[in-house]
Amino acid sequence: MEGTEEKTASNPMNVDVEMPRQRPKERVKNFKEVALGYTEEMAIQEARRCMQCKNPPCIKGCPVDVPIPSFIDCILQGKYAEGIAVIKTKNSLPAVCGRVCPQEGQCQMNCVRGKKGDPVNIGRLERFLADWEREHGAQIPERTPSTGKKIAVIGGGPAGLTAAADLVKMGHAVTLFEALHVAGGVLSYGIPEFRLPKDIVQKEIEYVQKLGVDLRLGNLIGRIHTIPELMEQGYHAIFISSGAGLPQWTGCPGENLGGIYSANEFLIRVNLMKAYNFPEQDTPIRIGKHVVVIGGGNVAMDCARISMRLGAKVCLNYRRSRTELPARREEIENAEEEGLMCNFLNAPAEFYGDEKGWVRSMRCTCMELTESDEKGRQGVKPIACSDFEVDADTIIVAIGQTPNPIIQRTTAGLKTDPRNGTIIVDEDGRTNLDGVFAGGDVATGAATVISAMGAGKRAAKAMHEYLMNEGPRGERPSTGN
Repeated sequence: MEGTEEKTASNPMNVDVEMPRQRPKERVKNFKEVALGYTEEMAIQEARRCMQCKNPPCIKGCPVDVPIPSFIDCILQGKYAEGIAVIKTKNSLPAVCGRVCPQEGQCQMNCVRGKKGDPVNIGRLERFLADWEREHGAQIPERTPSTGKKIAVIGGGPAGLTAAADLVKMGHAVTLFEALHVAGGVLSYGIPEFRLPKDIVQKEIEYVQKLGVDLRLGNLIGRIHTIPELMEQGYHAIFISSGAGLPQWTGCPGENLGGIYSANEFLIRVNLMKAYNFPEQDTPIRIGKHVVVIGGGNVAMDCARISMRLGAKVCLNYRRSRTELPARREEIENAEEEGLMCNFLNAPAEFYGDEKGWVRSMRCTCMELTESDEKGRQGVKPIACSDFEVDADTIIVAIGQTPNPIIQRTTAGLKTDPRNGTIIVDEDGRTNLDGVFAGGDVATGAATVISAMGAGKRAAKAMHEYLMNEGPRGERPSTGN
């Protein structure tokens, strides 16, 4: 186990308390959680670094407005039950957020302490309180008197769970429809066990159910029921949070060979169906000795780190340079500590298979950076006569996802973006159809867990106002028949 006992024992106020982790050589051989969490002493020591700002800028960086200084003060006073209750006034999934939120680009980026040193490690303190609650039992708030309104939430991922929890606390009857046999969305099928243990995700889902949400698994909306049919069944409003589950492909020749996975399929096999535990589990995974992961985001890093745990040598191929890698710095460092090799500035051109139809190699083209676009991001262009070939037993394509179009195609009149199929919404999640709201990846494209939760929270507030004050205003969903 890695640790920094010397550092934490004489920790100056401008240096954060490091979290113990499994050592790289140990953790790359197992699927147990890498980061081990703060002890009580570590949490108190880190909490002392919070300056309790009068106008705390950290809250402005939190998409769900968690009152950060207040829960940190509870840690200092040893009032852990009160601390987690403070968090849950705004966030029903604190154990998840404490583990996978990119705090360095959100709340912690605004921390005043960060101007002269390390910002207060807000995420680790949030995780400490959430883990404390899991060990001591969660307190369920009393139910709010019923408003008599029925709401359907489509999709049990971060946006749907957040919206459902907030709406049921407001007194509405909420039914949460999930297409898979397990709720959690990307929390369950996308993020690997060693970053987010699934028993923790299930505990968070159980909490949302105990609030009063009616969770219905195995219900693929758009097939079992359409949005107009749900309206006809008496739901007064609907929130669509069906995520972005349709993988993007390179379009290169040979991409249909065996051994070439989309990141979605690979992650579902390993995380949801637990292929890493085959044959004790039913789902196998064929991986071989050499794996190439195409892409540079957090999903690509997850695929690479899983592949290394399955015993493969892994190379990440990314078409831009290290500077442009979109993955969290922490995830890149973890992956490289575990043995990941990175091959920058190249893109796939063609895949080659063996006589049995399985991939054996990939031809790549070297790329060079071009001038920045209006968003400040550099483009790339191929370098002539620069192709090279790399061997691979497995190739994982992790270059993004778009929304599954089932709901869009079965909801007449619902406006979507023709470029990527996302549902068009306003800042509060309103679609063009009366009573129909949407948020999370289905409206923005694949993004972070916490941004999806923020969208769920904003939509819940807008739906409550719609149901209690506004009422129907115009075009209702119809079957189009």
